[in-house]
Amino acid sequence: MKRKRLKRSVVRALIAIPFIILLIFIMTEQPPKPKNMLAPKEVPAEYIPIYKAAEKEYGVPWELLAAHHRVETKFSRMDPLLSPAGAEGHMQFMPCTFVGWSHPTCSGLGKGEIPHVEKVNPAVISKYGGYGVDANGDGKADPFDLEDAVFSAAHYLKANGAADGELERAIFAYNHSQTYVNDVLHFLQEYSKNQ
Repeated sequence: MKRKRLKRSVVRALIAIPFIILLIFIMTEQPPKPKNMLAPKEVPAEYIPIYKAAEKEYGVPWELLAAHHRVETKFSRMDPLLSPAGAEGHMQFMPCTFVGWSHPTCSGLGKGEIPHVEKVNPAVISKYGGYGVDANGDGKADPFDLEDAVFSAAHYLKANGAADGELERAIFAYNHSQTYVNDVLHFLQEYSKNQ
């Protein structure tokens, strides 16, 4: 009788062991990161050379450009790259800021009625005092082209003091919100620490 009970106990234990191991594995396993998601401290490696080239050209810290990119479109993962307010592209420029506020259709919040052919034309942008830049030399300054957008952001931030260390002023000029400034500064600090 004791032998039968012992045998049953051993069998139960042998059956239970795989389930216990599976349970421990499930409880300690980290959930997979969803596709297209980055940890807040991660900057996509493929973008860093673009940020650094813009830093070299405009003197704006590349980590600041990365922080703006993160806050504006979560590193271009926002779909579409068009905000409800009308900001466009990878770095979310209002058309009138990109092309220039002296464009005849610009007023109010800066959406304007700028034809696409003018919106990407470096000569038109120069004429109206915009910040759009043709960074890749393809003859267009396009907020939907990553290089152009990052260089344009660097151009704008430099014009507002970022290259001279006036980061908060430059960030506030980019988006008139203290929450926005705090968010960008948070990511700037994270990206600067991790280098």
